[in-house]
Amino acid sequence: MRRIAIIGGGIAGLTAAWELARSGVPVEVTLFEASGRLGGIVETVREQGFTIECGPDGWVTEKPWARQLAEELGLGGEIIPSNDATRKTYILLDGALVAMPEGMRMMVPGDLAALDASPLFSSQAKYDFHREIFRAEELKTAAPDEDESVAAFVRRHFGDEVLEKIGAPLLSGVFGGDVATLSVRAVMAPFVAMEKEHGSLIAAVQARSKGLSSSIFTTLRGGLGSLIDAMVATIPPSWIRFETPVTGLLKTDGGWTVRTASGVEKFDAVLLAAPVHIASELLRDPDSRAAELMQMDASSAVVVAFGFDCLFELPPGFGFLVPPGTSAANSLLATTFVDQKFDARAPEGGRLIRAFFGGEAGARLLGEPDSTLIALARTELEAILGPLPMPVVTVVRRWPRSLPQYAVGHLERMAELDGRIHTLGGLWLLGNGYRGVGLPDLIRDARAAVLDCLGGF
Repeated sequence: MRRIAIIGGGIAGLTAAWELARSGVPVEVTLFEASGRLGGIVETVREQGFTIECGPDGWVTEKPWARQLAEELGLGGEIIPSNDATRKTYILLDGALVAMPEGMRMMVPGDLAALDASPLFSSQAKYDFHREIFRAEELKTAAPDEDESVAAFVRRHFGDEVLEKIGAPLLSGVFGGDVATLSVRAVMAPFVAMEKEHGSLIAAVQARSKGLSSSIFTTLRGGLGSLIDAMVATIPPSWIRFETPVTGLLKTDGGWTVRTASGVEKFDAVLLAAPVHIASELLRDPDSRAAELMQMDASSAVVVAFGFDCLFELPPGFGFLVPPGTSAANSLLATTFVDQKFDARAPEGGRLIRAFFGGEAGARLLGEPDSTLIALARTELEAILGPLPMPVVTVVRRWPRSLPQYAVGHLERMAELDGRIHTLGGLWLLGNGYRGVGLPDLIRDARAAVLDCLGGF
């Protein structure tokens, strides 16, 4: 019987194990997980009627792979959309929350009338937006053949003000990264394709608006932890080894050797789903160049959630973003008004707010005790929202090096890496360091890797 090792039990590794379990192919699988739980940063806390996500709170609706997995797991009835009828996102500007104009897709306006009525932008920025449409041919012709930073891309189309007020906080909220170094082709590929086809991003967004889903985000009524629970329930318990970090990986003529504190085991194939910085170290002996290509910066995140058993006034909408460097402690990146973004997140008459910290301050905050992080979150939120009641539930989570930074040239490095991994044979790289950071991307890659792996047997 062929033996397959899965290293890492986050959403990617767990999906791979589930796909193997349902395949019906007679294989022997061992999933090595360094911690005592599965799911990685996907974790749902359910307490006193609150459904609190400790990591991602949903997925982008237009990417189908997470929804497909949920349906195959029998969770189709649990799928719920974001409340886009009341969707608003705010930007913290000079200490006040200012709503982004209706119809924005990232930093691209689909409704220029709403843009003109918005107090978020100066008259010069509004002029730059309008002018972008008439620069379509110029922008298409001037588009570089090589990769560039998100900052350079946004600046070419809309100028510095749009970059600072919307571009930087949006990308910081998703990646915890610096728009001056993030690769536009890796993190904003649809917009690069729009530029190639239309030149003007505004014209492209307006052309596509009729085909967009009515909801931007999707989640599960019982929380994303339901995905983890459903997959774990169908995986043979004998496959899973908790508290078992892998310390070495060696290529042999017959396959791969995996080393742990318990000894050495041989496998025919390895699905390497550990965080990219750990995977890089494991590949240093088999292929030092592959390990070098996998080295990348990664930002850390801290999530602090407050559940309140009373209603109080909040701005209508999903939450707000903080441009880098403008929060009181230079650390708050975003806040979600969770009970307004999704249904079934707080008990009747309750509120749920989640604050997200990261960026340059993320690594520093990881070492702080819960009490300090809770006090920091409350101080920063009250400076923006006003006095808050005492919460009845508080959840704190730290996610070290959880957001890999796709720097300029990322896709070219990944193409070279894929070639080297293919040459090694019997190895697949999974996780958020390679081809996307969202749940749908990780699920898609894990399932494709398993099919490829089994096809080689």
